Amino acid sequence: MLVVAKEPVPGRVKTRLCPPLSPAQAASVAAAALADTLEAVARCGADRRILALAGRPGPWLPAGFEVVPQVRGPLGLRLAAAWSHAGGPGVQIGMDTPQVTPSMLDAALGLVAGGDSRTAVLGPAEDGGWWALGLRRWRRGVFHGVPMSTAQTAARQRDRLRALGLAVTDLPVLRDVDTADDAVAVAAAVPSSRTADVVRSVLTGTQSG
Repeated sequence: MLVVAKEPVPGRVKTRLCPPLSPAQAASVAAAALADTLEAVARCGADRRILALAGRPGPWLPAGFEVVPQVRGPLGLRLAAAWSHAGGPGVQIGMDTPQVTPSMLDAALGLVAGGDSRTAVLGPAEDGGWWALGLRRWRRGVFHGVPMSTAQTAARQRDRLRALGLAVTDLPVLRDVDTADDAVAVAAAVPSSRTADVVRSVLTGTQSG
């Protein structure tokens, strides 16, 4: 399992939560989401757990992770460098879907590990991006020409994988925590999570309507 994430520093993470949140509050949501995500990864059946991190590790990092620094540059370049280090077979996720569960990750890993060299999996997000990408083996050019953080990112990523001759299986659609509405919805879906605790403390009640 490969997790690509940023250190939850105020002003550098979850900036679309501001407003209604302050940068410090947004960073607290990010820290909780990252902790929930890493816990799910720690509890899944992967035999190797890698965190490609922009920043420094904090108390949210469980034991058993190999931490590597992200390279500088656009997101596609950073993802490619992380995958080049990790190799495969594997599945990559970010820190925006704290509702992910160990069983969901195990299912994705099973699809990748049980396939052949053409196997790929893609987890679409509700906003048009993607929350997970799995490959039987890493190959150069996976992210070439794919626009990141747009409503067409998942579709373009799927097209790119197919253009490389890969057979793509879709994973369940999940909702990223990007906006205040997203945070409230994800917290409601996983009410016992760290993310839900933080969202209830800093965000619930601030939504209009």
